[in-house]
Amino acid sequence: MSDYKAPLRDMRFVLNEVFQVSRLWAKLPGLGEVIDEETAAAILEEAGKISGEVIAPLNRSSDEQGCTWSNGTVTAPDGFVAAYQAFADGGWVGVGGDPQFGGMGMPKAISAQVEEMVNSASLSFGMYPGLTHGAMSAIHAHGTEVQKATFLNKLTAGEWTGTMCLTEAHCGTDLGLIKTRAVPQADGSYAVTGSKIFISAGEHDLSANIIHLVLAKLPDAPAGTKGISLFIVPKFHADSGERNAVHCGSIEHKMGIKASATCVMNFDEAVGYLVGEPNRGLAAMFTMMNYERLGVGIQGLASGERSYQNAIDYARDRLQSRSPTGAKAKDKVADPIIVHPDVRRMLLTMKASNEGGRAFSTYVATQLDIAKFSEDAAARERADNLVALLTPVAKAFLSDLGLETTVLGQQVFGGHGYIREWGQEQLVRDVRITQIYEGTNGIQALDLMGRKIVGSGGAFYTLFADEIRQFITTAGPELGEFTRPLSAAVDNLDELTAWVLDRAKANPNEIGAASVEYLHAFGYMAYAYMWARMAKAAWGKESEEDFYASKLGTARFYFARLLPRIHSLSASVKAGSESLFLLDEALF
Repeated sequence: MSDYKAPLRDMRFVLNEVFQVSRLWAKLPGLGEVIDEETAAAILEEAGKISGEVIAPLNRSSDEQGCTWSNGTVTAPDGFVAAYQAFADGGWVGVGGDPQFGGMGMPKAISAQVEEMVNSASLSFGMYPGLTHGAMSAIHAHGTEVQKATFLNKLTAGEWTGTMCLTEAHCGTDLGLIKTRAVPQADGSYAVTGSKIFISAGEHDLSANIIHLVLAKLPDAPAGTKGISLFIVPKFHADSGERNAVHCGSIEHKMGIKASATCVMNFDEAVGYLVGEPNRGLAAMFTMMNYERLGVGIQGLASGERSYQNAIDYARDRLQSRSPTGAKAKDKVADPIIVHPDVRRMLLTMKASNEGGRAFSTYVATQLDIAKFSEDAAARERADNLVALLTPVAKAFLSDLGLETTVLGQQVFGGHGYIREWGQEQLVRDVRITQIYEGTNGIQALDLMGRKIVGSGGAFYTLFADEIRQFITTAGPELGEFTRPLSAAVDNLDELTAWVLDRAKANPNEIGAASVEYLHAFGYMAYAYMWARMAKAAWGKESEEDFYASKLGTARFYFARLLPRIHSLSASVKAGSESLFLLDEALF
């Protein structure tokens, strides 16, 4: 496997030249004082070092060793404890944390790049701080002042880690069916009893304590999701250090991310503390989940980036056959496989998807920053609406393309891609989970189509479409090769959106039937917007640096070979729901 090298040049391009985030930061209270272009570059440089030099070398060995469970205790693979300690000591767990509680206070646009680097280095390793970030955000947004003072400093420093305890054996997405109960106690705490499954980082030896955020129901709770409350349940009590009644019953034997402990967690009248209002736990948890869903999309991007780096090195080195137009490496017995059209198709698909995804995830991150830091109420509302619209796209489309690009990298290797020593098969196994957890991609598509498109009457979509049209009108005629197909793609999605909105009035099945293909059509259009913006930032600079020529060439490939996928997706949406219900259940 090739060494991982953080794509710092591309990250700086997206941040500084495409989105010019330093101008945004200067306008946002709390950011302009702590971050500028030079500071951002230094942070990313150091994050690249710890990702490439400390975490990445553990990726293969930790996959082969995995986590071990014994009598409720989980041990991480060799090297993980030391690597995590170095990561925490460097302040990386709290890169986006509130300075009041020891965090760096960096914007999401920066922490998103750090997340990508860590997950490219090792998706399993990234799970441990990743879940902690979510716990920090939920407690910060909904916890009491006492809860913040008790837990946030330790979580931010990485001394303690966090989890999300949602799913139970009998219910996956339908959390209204959970059976975990929380009974009020005389001292104001709650006795939490139940069992949770698929709990990432639920038990391990990396940190001194683990803070579980647990969904449970009060004795008098209403039925369904309206009766869910959220509780902090620490592994060890924060005041006494004594063990709480929470234990790991087992760890899962998984397809991938084997160095991440995926646990069954059992709560036996464990002491818990209510977060936020009773029966409003799901809303509080969604503070955590929205950040996590963007993070999962970034995991897909990160896997595709690592696969691409491996594949491009292999394609330049592997000799096989001659170029169709004649020998290129005449001093060798054959040409490197990068000369072959199909290999170039795969590599360019990976490159275009990864770089488009990096721009898109950064765009969503900037909206999160506006929603969090802006003093302008209208700007915050607009950003909140865009985040609501784009979060399911970021989670599902980035992870769907993450699998595609990771598999393409494996394919470039041919038979060697199926062999463990080259590293590609591990990347494929690891990235597969990103389409499943934090809400399957089918659920994300249903959320986009049902809640965000139909639920808003198309208003959220119009916000995004109008922004793109505004960009098109100001881009200049020299960018017509990019803005004309972008405009056509927006028109196509306008028509598709109106079609679904109309059909859904008479038949609710149309929403679910259209959702996945609609999300993908949306994603390709959104990436076209990103690529048009990147083309604008690179335009006229080709002679200055090969980087810009590469960027424009990749943009042209995207518009020529990937954006046209929207036509088949649109045809599938307009086929309607009828064909899905032609078969009686017995005929399957």
